[in-house]
Amino acid sequence: MPPIDPNTNTPADPGFELVDDDPADRWSSPAARLPVARVYDPRLARWVRGMLVLIAAGFTTIFGVALWLHPYDADGTPRTMATHTQLGLPPCSMVKLTGRPCPACGMTTSFALLAHGDVPNSLRANWAGTVLALLLATLVPWAVASAVRGRYYVIRSGEALTTVIVLGMLVLMLGRWGIVLLQG
Repeated sequence: MPPIDPNTNTPADPGFELVDDDPADRWSSPAARLPVARVYDPRLARWVRGMLVLIAAGFTTIFGVALWLHPYDADGTPRTMATHTQLGLPPCSMVKLTGRPCPACGMTTSFALLAHGDVPNSLRANWAGTVLALLLATLVPWAVASAVRGRYYVIRSGEALTTVIVLGMLVLMLGRWGIVLLQG
């Protein structure tokens, strides 16, 4: 029973409404008891949709650059690394200092070979790069479709997807690097 206002002799307004809980609600799923403000809203904000389009454009540009690069030596044999020097970048510092490749060595060459349709040599150059290139190739239409639709396809969280991709690629790159170092 609410308190009585002594001036008006009527129940005082406590600032909220007391409602009896339905006993059946106590046994319903936790999702059914969530307040309305916490209900998942899968619509993407305008800036997220814009970022998805920018991401798709960036990945498409990467594939355009990979297609522009020439991942073959003068005699036509496929390279295994150093294709990035065609972009004006210096040779790998780790290779220069230690004679051993870094975890990313061969990544650009792998992308370029895959863009030229040379899958076996792309895998030979850096199989983690081939996996990354294929992943990015699937993310381009996914990002565009999600931006147009205004909702993510298949996933609920772009942050979770990004985390899984980054951690997964880190494990693949470091794993491949460990194998290369043990072999050589």
